[in-house]
Amino acid sequence: MIDIGKINPLRVAEELPFGFHLTTGDDNDPLVLLSHEKAANLDQPVKPGDELNVFVGLDETGNLEAWPNAPIANVGDTVVLKAVGATHFGGFFDWGADRDLLVPSGMQETPVNEGMHYVVHIYIDESTNRILGATKLHRFLKESAPYLKAGDAINCIVYGKTELGFKVVIEKQYLGLIFHSDAYKKLRIGQELEAFVKTVREDGKIDVALQRTDKAGRKTLEEAILDDLEAHGGVSTLTDKSKPEEIYSHFNVSKAAYKKALGALYKQRRISIDKTAIRLNK
Repeated sequence: MIDIGKINPLRVAEELPFGFHLTTGDDNDPLVLLSHEKAANLDQPVKPGDELNVFVGLDETGNLEAWPNAPIANVGDTVVLKAVGATHFGGFFDWGADRDLLVPSGMQETPVNEGMHYVVHIYIDESTNRILGATKLHRFLKESAPYLKAGDAINCIVYGKTELGFKVVIEKQYLGLIFHSDAYKKLRIGQELEAFVKTVREDGKIDVALQRTDKAGRKTLEEAILDDLEAHGGVSTLTDKSKPEEIYSHFNVSKAAYKKALGALYKQRRISIDKTAIRLNK
């Protein structure tokens, strides 16, 4: 079976005046054309009987062809790509292949501007039998993930901004949202970041936070503060009055989370706080 839009192991079946026919060895599978021009890009000369690992794409007419220069992503992937052109019918993106990836106008979340980066899902359009891209990610990615729960560590890609917050792709498969109140540092479209599941709503939609907001996350931050005090002689000038960026640079958390952790440690009588410093109690 041939996986279109992915790298396939194929054997050179025969040479033709215009290129080579490649086969999986299964008579029920179609042949894949490797043109002489593209074969010249391979590391060694091609001859019948050779075994090749090549990306199988589609030409302008929908026929299978081998691409020696495999793109940086496969069909089904969601990745950050740079727009290298924009027309009335679509935007073109550099994805490392011999030809640019087209994102039709009807599949754009917002109009594409040349030179900017976007989060693009790569798919095969069944009506045209072409490999295309889309920035309307909700057409392809689900808004719920049955296995995720609050507190889980996740990888995200920021792909949009709304009045509520920043829309993200979770683990390149699902959609989620970081509310503005949870975005305590600047975020940009296409940015990849480590985050946590904040809550999973009743409808299955996923809220994301840049730090753990559950009891375990607060406990971890408290321990990090105590360890930092131990390492610096029991004194730190990073107080609840410090700038948010200073706190984030040191502990990778928001000022609000840091203040809550300080408050918890103060109630436990493990630290004392004044205007200029916090101190570890003996």
